Amino acid sequence: MAKKKKLKFYTVWVGRNPGVYSSWEECQLQINGFENAIYKSFSTKEEAEAAFKADSKDYIGVSQFKTSLSESELSLIGVPVENSICVDGAWNTATNAIEYQGVILPQKSMVFHAGPFSAGTNNIAEFLAIVHALTYCQKNPNIPAIYSDSRTAISWVKRKKAATKIISTAATAQIIAIVHRAEDWLHKNPYNTPVLKWETLAWGENPADFGRK
Repeated sequence: MAKKKKLKFYTVWVGRNPGVYSSWEECQLQINGFENAIYKSFSTKEEAEAAFKADSKDYIGVSQFKTSLSESELSLIGVPVENSICVDGAWNTATNAIEYQGVILPQKSMVFHAGPFSAGTNNIAEFLAIVHALTYCQKNPNIPAIYSDSRTAISWVKRKKAATKIISTAATAQIIAIVHRAEDWLHKNPYNTPVLKWETLAWGENPADFGRK
């Protein structure tokens, strides 16, 4: 028996038509390409509607993760640096399409979104998201840090090489070319912005998460 997809609702505080939406596709129409869009996913319609009536600051960047970490462990981890860029990638397992986005912490205002591209992997999406953020920081040097929850993608960026095993086909030609451009950029452009691990256990879900879990 196929696993039933978990229903999610999306509150859009700032977008083309602010409101509550019952699908990611509807939400995308309101936020993609809309500068400084502010939105968040919720498990129930009631939560989403209540959030829409409230201030987005009461929800954006607020951890809803019930951590098992001790106070001392949380103290050692600290808190994420505000006004940093958080990035995340998404991979459609049914179609292999990928996309990625970056948002500013804690407002969750979108600074870039790319895709969907017709083929790829989740690690490629995460890798490209970090490199895109680095190019953004090159033009905006006041951004203090970049956060990703993908250790694999962070390691690829440090090595300036995407260690993907994706097979070269007509369907993957576009994304492979984009990956090669990203690798080339890393080799030619030194950067000072630190790329850090988003600590989900301590801070909750990555603010750039696509909300499709």
